[in-house]
Amino acid sequence: MVKHQPLQVYERQLCLSCITGIYGCRWKRYQRSHDDTTKWELLWSLILLFTFCLLLVWFYFWWEAHNDYNEFNWFLYNRSGEWSDGTVPILATTAAGFTYIAFLMVLALCHIAVGQQLNLHWLHKIGVTAALLTTIVGVISVNQTWWEEWDVVPISLQATGPFLHIGALAAVTALSWIVAGQVARSEKTRFQVVVLLLYLSVLLGLYMVPLSITSPCIMDPASLKQRPDVIGHQGAPMLAPENTLLSFQRALQMNVTGLEADVAISMDGVPFLMHDHSLQRTTDIGKVFPERHMDDASLFNWTDLRQLNAGQWFLKDDPFWTVHTLSQREKDMVANQSVCSLEQLLKLASLHNSTVVFRLRRPLPEHPCYHSWINDTLQAVRHSGVPQSLVMWTPDEDRAEVRQVAPGLIQTSVKKQSPHSLHQHGISRLLLRYNQASTQDIREFSQSNISLTLYTVNEPWLYSVLWCSGVSSVSSEAPQILKKVPYPIWLMRPDEYCLMWVSADLISFAVVIGIFIFQNYHMIRFRTSGMRSYNPEQIMLSAAVRRSSRDVNIMKEKLIFSGKMPFLFSVPVFMFLTY
Repeated sequence: MVKHQPLQVYERQLCLSCITGIYGCRWKRYQRSHDDTTKWELLWSLILLFTFCLLLVWFYFWWEAHNDYNEFNWFLYNRSGEWSDGTVPILATTAAGFTYIAFLMVLALCHIAVGQQLNLHWLHKIGVTAALLTTIVGVISVNQTWWEEWDVVPISLQATGPFLHIGALAAVTALSWIVAGQVARSEKTRFQVVVLLLYLSVLLGLYMVPLSITSPCIMDPASLKQRPDVIGHQGAPMLAPENTLLSFQRALQMNVTGLEADVAISMDGVPFLMHDHSLQRTTDIGKVFPERHMDDASLFNWTDLRQLNAGQWFLKDDPFWTVHTLSQREKDMVANQSVCSLEQLLKLASLHNSTVVFRLRRPLPEHPCYHSWINDTLQAVRHSGVPQSLVMWTPDEDRAEVRQVAPGLIQTSVKKQSPHSLHQHGISRLLLRYNQASTQDIREFSQSNISLTLYTVNEPWLYSVLWCSGVSSVSSEAPQILKKVPYPIWLMRPDEYCLMWVSADLISFAVVIGIFIFQNYHMIRFRTSGMRSYNPEQIMLSAAVRRSSRDVNIMKEKLIFSGKMPFLFSVPVFMFLTY
């Protein structure tokens, strides 16, 4: 039987040309094809999909790791010796790569939607390969050097999981338009079954995902515990230089209930506040004692330490990008800060009736206070006049002797132990990183009358999750931010979440069914209507065999659309080419 095919007058399809042109550099009509995508191009489509998923996880990881950017920068400083914000290039490249790959994914979906053959251009293949390899290298690097930060992903899902589920459900529901179109247009039963099963499996999996979502914020508001106390970690280091008197004063202005510091001991036995092992990052040691700028901080006596400036570095490095928010008076105060002693901190805390927790670093073996470091610190506590009930004592060394000398100190551990073990050693408080205690751990410690403090909590979403979990206090570098969180960001009753979940699933299912019915109805009408109506400028050419030769297509394009050949003369030529 002879089939009739319409030849239509050429009409420019700008949108289609942009889609195929940007994706595969096929700007001309004759370069496009409705043939099945080759296996090679299908492989590249899978690589593109995998790269997109990997970049999505990578982007989400760095978005939620914002809570620990300062920790990451400090880690880089210990390796390179130079302070810089290493998160900026990572975020810039991640955002650029994700945007690029997401754009290619949209173009690929558009190709599928309009029935065009996928043919990714070689330049894009290079770009996809570069994005994939770069992301894999980044993942491996983080896994080897900052592996504990991966815990932020499951923790953050306790805050974002219910909403990410709704977003994913909306995206997969929208994809049903493309899937239904492919199933309706295809004449291969096997292809239809495979696509339908794959899509329905993903959809049903998403419908059931809420069964695995656990969040402490899905609870009865009546059982919400009191707001966790906020302890200023190194004071308020976003507003003033860390571990300086000004930093702790700014933290107290933010209504913190306690102060946390890092303590070292000088050569002459004076405990002072210093986080790093050296003085290079947070003082002007390079100017005052250039030949000793790499020496351990504890190898200086207190007289030498008092000569150092501990504030100018803050204005220069701007570690938290907050210097521009300071007034000129505040900048002058920052520039005049000096190294702070433990006794000064304790007197300030006593004046404001605030708790003090400090991490005491033991001096080097050649240090004159190597054996007396505990007694030197206890002596500083007694001289400050601070009530012992305000001091959280963290060193495990000689804890029994310390309890005899200063029985009023709050015995605190920085190592995770069972409540039974803590009670055995007379420890009533626990100081841990926020990823070291699960919701179940927090409740267990609370039931055992162990007060738990988690550090470092800077983001409102993390503070909200820990609040709902029942933690008693958190240590934060951003007390000015947490001060603005009077209530958890979101709190939902279990029945309310169940209603939201079921409603979303039902709406999604109804939309998917509607789309499949519409696509099938539309395709049935198209197939049963026979020939579409054509305008007078269209002609019918008889073709016994359809040929997809690229050369013939090019000749057709040139003959009909160049305008240089009379239309009537072109008809027999096309009939000849068609046959």
